[in-house]
Amino acid sequence: MSTYQFPENFLWGGAIAANQTEGAYLEDGKGLTLVDLLPTGEKRWDVMLGKLDQFTPEEGEFYPSHEAIDFYHRYKEDIALFAEMGFKALRVSIAWARIFPNGNDAEPNEAGLQFYDDLFDELLKHRIEPVVTIAHFDVPVNLIKKYGSWRNRKLVGFFETYAKTILERYKDKVKYWMTFNEINMLLHLPFVGAGLVFEEGEDQKQIKYQAAHHQLVASSLAVKACHDINPDAKIGCMLAAGMTYSYTCNPDDVMDAMEKDRESFFFIDVQSRGAYPGYAKRFFKENNITIEMEAEDEALLKNHTVDYIGFSYYASRATSTDPEVLKNQTAGNVFGSIENPYLEKSEWGWTIDPKGFRITANQLYDRYQKPLFVVENGLGAVDEVNAEDKVNDDYRIEYLRKHIAEMGEAIEDGVDIIGYTSWGSIDIVSASTGEMKKRYGYIYVDKDNEGNGSLERLKKKSFDWYKQVIESNGQSLD
Repeated sequence: MSTYQFPENFLWGGAIAANQTEGAYLEDGKGLTLVDLLPTGEKRWDVMLGKLDQFTPEEGEFYPSHEAIDFYHRYKEDIALFAEMGFKALRVSIAWARIFPNGNDAEPNEAGLQFYDDLFDELLKHRIEPVVTIAHFDVPVNLIKKYGSWRNRKLVGFFETYAKTILERYKDKVKYWMTFNEINMLLHLPFVGAGLVFEEGEDQKQIKYQAAHHQLVASSLAVKACHDINPDAKIGCMLAAGMTYSYTCNPDDVMDAMEKDRESFFFIDVQSRGAYPGYAKRFFKENNITIEMEAEDEALLKNHTVDYIGFSYYASRATSTDPEVLKNQTAGNVFGSIENPYLEKSEWGWTIDPKGFRITANQLYDRYQKPLFVVENGLGAVDEVNAEDKVNDDYRIEYLRKHIAEMGEAIEDGVDIIGYTSWGSIDIVSASTGEMKKRYGYIYVDKDNEGNGSLERLKKKSFDWYKQVIESNGQSLD
């Protein structure tokens, strides 16, 4: 038994994303999204970095998102399994191009709207609260080709129309919303985070921060619309979190770690506090970045801040100003990090740092004094089905046990946490690698990296373990 107490109405559950689960590529009027251009294999990273030859899928390439795990057709079966585990919440995203296939259509696609009506109805039937991300790495390709994506102010209006459409449509079904998934990823993977493709010689920093401004304004407009349409709903932002440790107590290292954290906090400072922080203004000045704003932007940001802070946590980072130390980079961290000698790593090179989870939660709550929502946390690993048709993923149980325990400690520290939706509650296509073998779920999906398999679902050992965690409200972690 634990020494801490989770809130009585704590939202235990899991998280998935439309582009990694639904499949149903271009079905029922869906348009092309940037994820539909991400092949598997070595070429994937080139496309993720915005190195595109064309804006259509190529012959002979395998695109894992096109079928994914076929959640679009199997959601009832999957939701029944989530309900069996006792989920109180399921975090999902709406595919922008299912609602507006081109991103800027005059009218929404009714078939797309109806799909999410049916999905939310199924969740509510099982007393599972939908937690819905409005934009999760899936800018419609038409908006990239025609407007240059978020570098163009016009996307603010297109996004506002999309957000108002779904906020109005699902106002009686969805209480928890988030605007942009891992909004800070725009700086690290600008094509995935914001659909940005750069021309030779362009000032990438200028373009990225202008695009960030447009997303921040769009986020504020979505917050305003949500509060106008349903004052009882809650709408948050979402950060790819994980604090940066200073490798030594050298003040230069400490300063570098603070600046690395601020790269991410910048987005949430604006969304939660309502204004550009002083350190960002200095950064813009020193890097010759000029943010073009419209007259009402500052008031929009100030008056329409988020209700809570959603965040993902997988790993902490470490940094140094010593060139020799910087040679020891970890292989699996999108953010870039030097190896931390005190921590173990996953098969994909991510540090495993449960204590860092507690530190990060405290750091965020101390900074913003708003409720937190842990909307992603999990371990990607290779799972094997044994001769008895079992998946004994004790390593995942151990990872989650330690992280949930540290979340409990954070709550004891006084951190207000709404809920915990672990990533991804069923095996899905990995966002970074496009692999199926990098599995996160409590439910095994029979599919391999080449797209072969029956798509049959199989409960892992962690399925029953997590069911017990939820039943005991976090008191039984063994």
